[in-house]
Amino acid sequence: MARLTDTLVIDADGVYDLSDINDRLLLGLKSQMSEAEIHLLTSRLNESKRAAARRGDLRMPLPVGYVHDDENMVVIDPDAEVAAAVADVFTAFAATGSAYGVAGAFAGRRFPRRAYGGAWAGQIRWGRLTHARAAGILTNPVYAGAYVFGRRRTRQAVHPDGSVHSCTTELPREQWQVLLHDHHEAYVSWDQFLTIEAKLAANRTNAGARPPREGCALCQGIVFCGACGRAMQVRYQDRHPRYECSHSRHDHVATPWCGSVRADTIDEVVTGALLAAVAPNQIALALAAADEVTARHARAARAAGLAVDRARYHADRAERAFHACEPENRLVARSLEARWEARLAELAEAQAALAVQTSSRPDLPSPEQLAATVADLPTLWAAPTTSDKDRKRLLRTLLGDVTITPSTQDNTRIDIGLRWKSGATQQIQATRRRNATQLRNTDPATIALARSIGPDLNNAGLAAALNAAAHTTGTGHPFDTKAASNLRHAYRIASPATLTDGELTPRVVAARLKTSTSTVHEWLTTGQLPARRARGGHWAITFTPDIEAACQQRLAASGHIHRDTDNIDRQPGELSIAQTATQLGVKADVVYYRAHRGYLPTRRGTSGRRWVTLTPELEADCRHRIANSYKPPDHVKSQNPQPAERIAV
Repeated sequence: MARLTDTLVIDADGVYDLSDINDRLLLGLKSQMSEAEIHLLTSRLNESKRAAARRGDLRMPLPVGYVHDDENMVVIDPDAEVAAAVADVFTAFAATGSAYGVAGAFAGRRFPRRAYGGAWAGQIRWGRLTHARAAGILTNPVYAGAYVFGRRRTRQAVHPDGSVHSCTTELPREQWQVLLHDHHEAYVSWDQFLTIEAKLAANRTNAGARPPREGCALCQGIVFCGACGRAMQVRYQDRHPRYECSHSRHDHVATPWCGSVRADTIDEVVTGALLAAVAPNQIALALAAADEVTARHARAARAAGLAVDRARYHADRAERAFHACEPENRLVARSLEARWEARLAELAEAQAALAVQTSSRPDLPSPEQLAATVADLPTLWAAPTTSDKDRKRLLRTLLGDVTITPSTQDNTRIDIGLRWKSGATQQIQATRRRNATQLRNTDPATIALARSIGPDLNNAGLAAALNAAAHTTGTGHPFDTKAASNLRHAYRIASPATLTDGELTPRVVAARLKTSTSTVHEWLTTGQLPARRARGGHWAITFTPDIEAACQQRLAASGHIHRDTDNIDRQPGELSIAQTATQLGVKADVVYYRAHRGYLPTRRGTSGRRWVTLTPELEADCRHRIANSYKPPDHVKSQNPQPAERIAV
């Protein structure tokens, strides 16, 4: 712009006309030299900063729980309540194993936070411990006594809309610029920090980890399918968990032996193997648990006591400020009095919390009593006070994984493979639990007895014989007539003969007379055919030659029997009366009338139904007759296919 508008550029060294090539060259050279000088200065400053960081002398903001002393050294916060709260974070993680559990352990308890910037810069503010803050504390290497520089990298990124934003990412440990161990006093050791980091990584389910959860399926996360080798999932059916090989089915790689099994079937076997493995160490485990409970209550009581001390200090300070105020300054005195009352209320709340914490502390038994109590560890394992998550964590300390393989010879058997953390393996066989239907099945011995005596006894006799032999139904009830009948029907047990010589069933009689069974049943109902009721309510017809001849005569004289049937089903191309009426555009009465008068050739097939072979010539003739008909019978109502001719049909 200066060149186009003939504007002169002036600095301390001279005047430059940018329309002159020499001035432009000189000014550009001076700009490049200035930029290079800025680059050199920035590099020297950054290098001195890195050098101070490599020595551990670069002062950086410290997380809560640490402060700089008068000699610029990093020390633990002298505030005992702040230091105790930070230390309890790591203790709670050791007990719960997750950042979520740490946040839950601090529910209802305040946690410190140091303010950076603003009116409260450098002061400690108190609030609740969130999951994000708990995770940040657990993953901060400063609490392990390490001095770290270059953990994060900030870069400028251009978004699709053209805006420029800063993007900060955390680097892996091998890319940190400075890492000095034992730089200051630590809350946890470096090895403990690495263990915490590994546990947090193992809790990330979105990365494939399968940590212990709160469900009752004991082997959740460590059970695998022996058929396809994939991990099995937990699915709840009617509040009962099942181990199911669902991933292979979703990916269409399931084998014929992939399936599901009730979780309690596997858990009982695994629990028995675990208790047998830890039997020699039961007392030691119980004593360690007792010490952990005692330490946990001591930490909670200590935190409550420190809160009381802090509240008493603030109350005393507010009292001294109130007494130091001049009585004439009423406005200030009123404000100091209100502050004093607020501090006294906080002191009362802290003292009440300490009293509750002290009174809620349980009386733990002595080591001798505890040794006698834990002699039966299975009782403690099954105690309602032991959570499912605690059982899973104990199981995973010793057991690596569980493999379930259905037996190829017997589908009721399951092979369970256990791989212990020590490297040892164990193979156990279990039996599947029977489902509801199988639990209600009749005992095979009862069925065998019923098959042997059932053909000679009626249902009442069969029920009496089974009851006398002390057999019951699948539901555990004694047999009655109905139960015996159901048993006979379900397992196809023969019944005693119901027909005597010369007696036939209605179906056989209908077949011999070449009529329908409904006709025979009609004769039985009206008494035209002699019969009796046999066992089970079945008809037994005495069918002598004279009775057969009488039935034949009755059929010959019946007006309901069609004589012109050919007993041939519908053939291709044939239409029913209704279909013919629809195609001709008339009512079915017209078609029946034409067929009855012989104008329309039909065939009577099976069951007496009429079938029409409607050829194009026959259809044309029918349409012509219908269109030119005049005064048909009153019961014939047709639809005129040629309304333009106004001819009545």
